[in-house]
Amino acid sequence: MSTKPKIQNRKYSLTSQRVNQISPSGIRRFFDLLASMEGVISLGVGEPDFTTPWHIREAAIYSLEKGYTMYTSNLGMPELRQELSRYLKNNYNLDYDLDSELLITVGVSEGLDLTMRAILNPGDEVIMPDPCYVSYSPCCILAGGIPIMVPTNQENNFEISPTDIEARVTSKTRAILIGYPANPTGAVISRKKLTQIAEVARRHQLLVISDEIYAKLVYGVEHTCFATLPEMKENTIFLGGFSKAYAMTGWRIGYAAANREIISAMTKIHQYTIMSAPTMGQVAAIEALKSGEDSAAEMVEDYNRRRLVIVKGLNNIGLPCFEPKGAFYAFPSISSTGMTSEEFAERLLIEEKVAVVPGTAFGQYGEGYVRCCYATSLADIEEALSRMKRFVARHRAV
Repeated sequence: MSTKPKIQNRKYSLTSQRVNQISPSGIRRFFDLLASMEGVISLGVGEPDFTTPWHIREAAIYSLEKGYTMYTSNLGMPELRQELSRYLKNNYNLDYDLDSELLITVGVSEGLDLTMRAILNPGDEVIMPDPCYVSYSPCCILAGGIPIMVPTNQENNFEISPTDIEARVTSKTRAILIGYPANPTGAVISRKKLTQIAEVARRHQLLVISDEIYAKLVYGVEHTCFATLPEMKENTIFLGGFSKAYAMTGWRIGYAAANREIISAMTKIHQYTIMSAPTMGQVAAIEALKSGEDSAAEMVEDYNRRRLVIVKGLNNIGLPCFEPKGAFYAFPSISSTGMTSEEFAERLLIEEKVAVVPGTAFGQYGEGYVRCCYATSLADIEEALSRMKRFVARHRAV
């Protein structure tokens, strides 16, 4: 008689629990919907409407003509790291060793993913603002961490409170994640408040992950690089990139600057998953650092004009909007319509062919708001405002 144990039928998911924990991007669903519609004005895509400046494109084209199509060093091209090291020194007086403290990544998105996987153990907690960029919480979860959300709101200009951060610190807290200027709100946090956050981090021996992709896109205020705060360079993972300021979203080039132990750990993961960022993109980034400042400044000046128009227009049509001081987003309240964020965005798209992103795509506390990206032409912004005015007048709650 056979003694072989019976194999029981087991019901199980074909995908991991971590993946099942996260939802598909709330932004992409609306992009898929508008892709099938004609005549839509999109205030949804967080992307410059400018073409990458010609001299940057030309540098990449020349590299292709010369046959520079091979892998680079895992850390990134030495010349790019040298230019980046010089840039960080000139702009922030920060000294990073180009061979051990800088890593070129596939955009800030990869830098964030590498950071989470490099520093987190299962169950570690990361404190972050809500609303926030869509990747923050999922990257934490996929690395085995637990995102701890800190509500922000229009009353405090969507600035995360140091007191609220400290109230959420536990024995499992590993890091604080901040991103300023902020996506989706356009908020810029003051140096005073950043200094208070740094004090919380030092007191509890926490790392700080600072996403500064929009550092150059500020209006009437000065950007504070978190790593420049007292005693914070060694405990800050500084993430930046070229997508926004230089209109290089599709080139997918970002960077991480941190102490050598963290960069070494991030590089291990990068070696096995990516190997190296795109060669042509790295060449383009070198040119951007060498001679892209004038082009970047011109784009920021244009964004500022659009910013003033859209904020004034939203307030005038009954969608209260605080004045964003950075990035290229407005984040108006839609409470006057009585709709949820998703309902507002979907109905506005169907009825008036204007695409915005529901605030809930960026977290629980984004409910009651929508994100409007003003990185599009003034003509389109003005027409979108006209359509939104009709929509709000039609649906204003009594």
